[in-house]
Amino acid sequence: MNLIQRLTPLHADMTAWRHDLHAHPETAFEEVRTSAFVAERLAAFGLEVTRGIGRTGVVGTLRAGSAARTVGLRADMDALHVPEENDFAHRSRHAGKMHACGHDGHTAMLLGAARYLAATRAFDGTVHFIFQPAEENEGGGRAMVEDGLFERFPCDAVYGLHNWPGLPVGQFAVMPGPMMASFDVFEIALAGRGTHAAMPHLGVDPVVAGSALVQALQTIPSRTVSPVDAAVVSVTQFHAGDTWNVIPAEAVLRGTTRAFRPEVQDEIEAGVRRVAAGIDAAYGTTSSVRYERRYPPTVNTAPEAMLAAQAMRSLVGDANVHTALPPTMGAEDFAFMLQARPGAYAWIGNGPGEGGCVLHNPRYDFNDDILPLGAAYWVALAEQELPRA
Repeated sequence: MNLIQRLTPLHADMTAWRHDLHAHPETAFEEVRTSAFVAERLAAFGLEVTRGIGRTGVVGTLRAGSAARTVGLRADMDALHVPEENDFAHRSRHAGKMHACGHDGHTAMLLGAARYLAATRAFDGTVHFIFQPAEENEGGGRAMVEDGLFERFPCDAVYGLHNWPGLPVGQFAVMPGPMMASFDVFEIALAGRGTHAAMPHLGVDPVVAGSALVQALQTIPSRTVSPVDAAVVSVTQFHAGDTWNVIPAEAVLRGTTRAFRPEVQDEIEAGVRRVAAGIDAAYGTTSSVRYERRYPPTVNTAPEAMLAAQAMRSLVGDANVHTALPPTMGAEDFAFMLQARPGAYAWIGNGPGEGGCVLHNPRYDFNDDILPLGAAYWVALAEQELPRA
């Protein structure tokens, strides 16, 4: 009997856990019920449980044998501020919130692995099961690291896993180097001089200036950053004015930028500030720029990416493990853990990515069929990294 088959008896429980979590979504740093749900089950499995790491994070610790080596396995727990449009029985009971990214499934898979490993203990060393809050936008990974995660729970390596719509069920992907991009945000306030819309020559129009700014910002990835480096600058908000016949005094633009290298992040930030200053000179506005570095790039260390791929191959064979896919410009705050420790972030196929299967879609739902496979990956990785003599 292979490892996936040995995890299959837990499929029903993992599905029930996942549906319960999906029905009760909690967003960043509000995962009170979710963290209690996780802690209660870890304790029932016989793990040492610590709560309150990074505010609402949970760590379960499992030891076997006498080896000093340790490994960290991480799942995220939070939901999104998205109104759910599904009508199945486990749909969200919290208006305006849903598990639209599959963190409910990530949590269920890691719980399944913890239960199995607690029963078998076929490893020599220590496994820390890290359940992280606030992955979506608020940096719960950084909060856990700053709260002493790896000082209190030393890890020689740390691993993360995310479901990936569009990647077939039964397949994995893990690449050395960048897996996901940085996530930075900017806000540019353009101050002009308001006037009657029929007399534009008496004012300084921030709407016209802002329109030019939207276009000019696109020269940063196309003309400032090297063509061999990936970069994205997206203006996602433009706010100005309240009525038809008034040129407003201010326009506010907001957006996000993405890159795979810190040096490119530096080039983009400098470019945003330079372009805003140039628009001021051309249009007579006065701008203020707020630029925030939210998440760094998610960069796998090569040895750990190879070890993760090895564990995957033991489950699904070489043909179903991708190690050369292009990285995505999406972001992930597991990056903070990878800055602190060697490790690898990977994707598990969630099936077709059309329609409601797309991440952050109001009709998204995690594919319960992959729960045993995801749990088996965690088990295979732990047993591989902490082998018994």
